[in-house]
Amino acid sequence: MFDFVRSHTRLLQLLLLLLILPSFVVFGIQGYSSFSEGGNQNVATVDGQGITQAEWDAAHQQQVQRVRQEMPNLDPKLFDSPLARSETLDALIRDRVLATAARKLHLGVSDERLHRLFVSEPQYAQLRNADGSVNKDLLAAQGMSSEMFASRLRQDMAVQQVLRGVADTTVAPSSATSAAFDAVLQRREVKFVRFDTKDYLARVNPTDADVEAFHKAHEAEFKAPEQATIEYAVLDLEVLKKGITVAEDDLRKYYDENVARYTVAEERRARHILIKADKDAASDVKQKAKAKAETLLAEARKNPAGFADLARKNSEDTGTAAQGGDLDFFGRGAMVKAFEDAAFALKAGEISPVIETDFGYHVIQLEATRGGDRKPFDAVRSSIEEDVRRQLATKRWAEAAEQFTNTVYEQADSLQPVIDKLKLEKLTATVMRSPAPDAKGALASQKLLEAVFSGESIKNKRNTDAVEVGSNQLASARIVSHQPARTRPLSEVKASVQVRVKASQAAALARTEGAARLAQLQKDPAAELPTQAIVSRATPEGFERRALDAVLRADAGKLPAVVGIDLEDRGYLVVRVDKVLPPELPPGQADTMKAQFAQLMAQAEGDAYYKALKSRFKAVVVAKVPTPASAAAAGN
Repeated sequence: MFDFVRSHTRLLQLLLLLLILPSFVVFGIQGYSSFSEGGNQNVATVDGQGITQAEWDAAHQQQVQRVRQEMPNLDPKLFDSPLARSETLDALIRDRVLATAARKLHLGVSDERLHRLFVSEPQYAQLRNADGSVNKDLLAAQGMSSEMFASRLRQDMAVQQVLRGVADTTVAPSSATSAAFDAVLQRREVKFVRFDTKDYLARVNPTDADVEAFHKAHEAEFKAPEQATIEYAVLDLEVLKKGITVAEDDLRKYYDENVARYTVAEERRARHILIKADKDAASDVKQKAKAKAETLLAEARKNPAGFADLARKNSEDTGTAAQGGDLDFFGRGAMVKAFEDAAFALKAGEISPVIETDFGYHVIQLEATRGGDRKPFDAVRSSIEEDVRRQLATKRWAEAAEQFTNTVYEQADSLQPVIDKLKLEKLTATVMRSPAPDAKGALASQKLLEAVFSGESIKNKRNTDAVEVGSNQLASARIVSHQPARTRPLSEVKASVQVRVKASQAAALARTEGAARLAQLQKDPAAELPTQAIVSRATPEGFERRALDAVLRADAGKLPAVVGIDLEDRGYLVVRVDKVLPPELPPGQADTMKAQFAQLMAQAEGDAYYKALKSRFKAVVVAKVPTPASAAAAGN
């Protein structure tokens, strides 16, 4: 047989090729096609146009990056929740619905209005040059040209018009405003008596049978959750940094090569006079503007101290003329190159020649300079050493991560081999299936805990695979002891059960006596009650939400009105409503609240209109996305 194989090797290779190739064509290409199309699968549609999984993922990643920039210390686990992803998809759908509405309603923004919004809105201040033009360098750093930015801004403005057309025309009727004010601010004069559970504790004495019966009826409330005692090891850059030392010569070499990082950026404070002349203007127009600038330059050099007054009277830069042309301090990159080069070539007090830019002709006077000082090596040595050690640790990370991953897998009976190899620390903890509220580091990783409580890990007490628990951070754990969820026996929880039974019996006694007092008061509404108060939603005077609701729902047409409120484990409350009093507001607050109510109504009208647009444009979620309520419940 083997002789036949050796003799006919080429024939067998050809036969295998004929068998394998068709299978690859049929199944391999189909599998590849399915894989490549996964990101293009629609998760929602608006007006027949799909929102793909890839768009959803990209939008969520952008949202995560924005939030992390604003709040670097926020728990990363919050970003991975079903609720967070659901909210991202809702926002995508909203943007698509409003964009569709703007297009179909033919809403647009003129060039003049677009420019006016750009130069007047504070949110665009960082993107404006001193003369009100767009800073192309900053846009380029964000991957946009000025045309792209204008197009995006125009679209945003058009979309805003969709809902503003409804919200800005909403009128809050006086009847609705008055009803809302009355619901929030109406005051009621009451008398009441409390039957607090704590006042009845001394009057009850539960028996052992009572305690046993309560424990049996509430076994679910005395369950000990599943937990495990684990040992674990963590590999991260901090661990790798500890094993790295850097020679003094290398530190000084790094300082010399990166001296710009340890030099305070030089800044200039200048004033300028601008005579506008568009770069595409006719030659005679530009010549006339330049001649005017030359005349102003001559005046400025005759009287340098009067430069501010000269700018105030003659500069055509609407953003700085009123301040005498003052541009405040600016660094390199903040101005167009020709202006920047001229300003940084001057000494304090000097006046530049006429400088031409795309905006016209400038005359610049340098007011002051600051920065440009180099920090000495000794002052920054510690930070340099930290930077170098981190860079070296980062270079070593890939190799160390591979060693960690392979070792915990290949020698799965213990973490000691990987601890010895990479000089890690053996850590211990008692954990449950979900991270504790105050968990930090690896113990806050749901992925690690899922690996710990997997069936294989519980059964064989072997190392988990290496789990990524953070950026450049791997962990592995193994169970030392495991305790399944169980009902804690009465002997273990008897003291707490006795407290619960006593509180329950005291609350029942309070309710009984409270109900008796209520019945007495219903027969004789004029009977005396010990405590008087004036309550409203704005001033509850210590009334619980449940009690306040009952008091304010009492029929004001039949006073006095008597109500009894069961406060459950806190006891019982009997209240008599004697008077309804008008709202009491400080001067001027009524107008403020009316404005706030009108704003809320406008928001409600806008939300209703948006829902109507969703229906009109058939906004449909195709993917299985949890609702906020179900997602929150799952998180809890």
